Amino acid sequence: MADPTTVPTGIQPNLPAALSELGAALLLPALLVAVIAYFCGCFNGAVIVSKYILRDDVRTHGSGNAGLTNFYRTFGGPLTFVVILTDVLKAVVAVWVGILAAKYLVADELLVVALGKYWAGAFCLLGHMFPCMFHFKGGKGILSGGTIAIMIDWRVALVVWGGFLILAALTKWVSLGSIWAGASFPFATWFVYHDVVLLALAILLGGLIVWKHRGNLKRILNGTESKFSLHHKKDEGAPKA
Repeated sequence: MADPTTVPTGIQPNLPAALSELGAALLLPALLVAVIAYFCGCFNGAVIVSKYILRDDVRTHGSGNAGLTNFYRTFGGPLTFVVILTDVLKAVVAVWVGILAAKYLVADELLVVALGKYWAGAFCLLGHMFPCMFHFKGGKGILSGGTIAIMIDWRVALVVWGGFLILAALTKWVSLGSIWAGASFPFATWFVYHDVVLLALAILLGGLIVWKHRGNLKRILNGTESKFSLHHKKDEGAPKA
């Protein structure tokens, strides 16, 4: 008598083919998430406020960077909060797109949702740093990257933000705290998730931030890096890198 649990040889499932079909089915949604997250990142608060509201592009001042620190040093004022809000909200929206895609297209499982967060976060950061609508000249990704870290996991955020705040407060070098944030991100990711794919995406995210601050690192080593102050001055800041 045949075992009822035995699948007939002619209709045995082909696991590699099934996995291949699953990957193909997920390719388009993954690309769609990447595109949406990238264009979310392109909405650079410092550029939008300075160029279209103040009519004075922040990238022509100070360090030439389209980020919060250079904006505050150059312009200051209440519009700084608009820059903060823009860069935070775009990261929140991008990561939520990744979360929703992971939950409803794949599964509501911890590592899958985390993958959606990291995937969307990486492309949001790429959009912030290299915005196609602003000639690929964007910011260095600290505010958006920090928001992404908070959205990913509080333990990752604790390591990233904790070191950033301590170093920035002690040295007055925001860039040194930023370098810590980027460098520590992969280690915090591995500590929390122990997943190779997430680690690879974390290395991409953290590596982009460190690479964007390579000029600041040189100036820190040379002792010429500008220190942050709550008082701003027109065209204050480090020389363009």
